[in-house]
Amino acid sequence: MRVFLVTEGNPTVSLWQRLLRLVGFSRPSRLSLEVNEDLIHSLEDLAHRERRAQKELATELLSMALVQRDAAEAYLRRWATLSRREQQVTALICLGYTNRQIATRLVLSQETVKTHAHNAMLKLNVRNRTELRQVLADWDFSAWENLGP
Repeated sequence: MRVFLVTEGNPTVSLWQRLLRLVGFSRPSRLSLEVNEDLIHSLEDLAHRERRAQKELATELLSMALVQRDAAEAYLRRWATLSRREQQVTALICLGYTNRQIATRLVLSQETVKTHAHNAMLKLNVRNRTELRQVLADWDFSAWENLGP
């Protein structure tokens, strides 16, 4: 379903128009959104289950999505600062490999693996491997499994 939001001369104010107004688009001249009917029903069901207003819930969900997107973009920018080896080591850590396994795979010493991991965590601004795995949990590192040194 395609929804065209036109504020002037439109007597019907949709949920999406109210949502956009709440997040700062007070008078868009025209904005086109693809809206899936299932998404609308899911929002209605969730609002009903949580006994909350749809507008409030939609605003919160959109706000959370924007924060998550900003964070993902920040990690992508930080990822670009990693050296090729730091990226390889990070990918293998996220795939669950130990230092010993990474060292064997990449033909490096375990100390070198630790150094690359440490540098990558500094650049990604994470404190440990658990946090590293958490912040990159949505990334697909499966292609890195087949890479060699």
